[in-house]
Amino acid sequence: MRMRPLFVSIRIAAPMERVWELTQDPAQHTRWDARFSRIVPTAPLAGGGTRFVYERRLPGCVITGTGTTIGERLRPDGTATSALRFDADTRLSPLGAGRGYWRYRPDGDAVLFSTGYDYAPNWGRGLDLLVRPLIGWATAWSFDRLRIWAETGTPPERWPLRSVLWWWRSRRPRAARCERRAPHRHVMADAPATLQELAQP
Repeated sequence: MRMRPLFVSIRIAAPMERVWELTQDPAQHTRWDARFSRIVPTAPLAGGGTRFVYERRLPGCVITGTGTTIGERLRPDGTATSALRFDADTRLSPLGAGRGYWRYRPDGDAVLFSTGYDYAPNWGRGLDLLVRPLIGWATAWSFDRLRIWAETGTPPERWPLRSVLWWWRSRRPRAARCERRAPHRHVMADAPATLQELAQP
């Protein structure tokens, strides 16, 4: 049975430009997103967008991979999008080749920031039953850490991953603040057209 793609959404009470900056600048992105330790753009793509390499440092190993991405800041409907393709360089990664998107929807003085993505499991479908919910949780926790940064100016380093144990801190990032049920079953149907045109990593 095929696993359902991941979906996470959060409302961020900050200007679109602020959310765009914190998510599209690789140096800023890795500060709030627990899924990455380093993202380095390597070359522009012929059809627009960028090729990059990424790392996730874990105790005893470093997971590396490559990706391609392209963003649309000003769309006719007032939204913005970013499309992504990625693939790990090693079997140490539980995630193999994947694709996804970010969507930014204006909501008054706020932004509804959402993602949908899917990947081929590197460790088999059985283990992916454990990995996929964990990756979804890490995405949601990271989105709330981004929200706190964008809304209050509190740097994400204030909330290291171990802060999930600080149960007495009510303002700490919480995955539960995110919506993780997609509005419909076809999560990837909301992907921008640029995802189909995006070059492989």
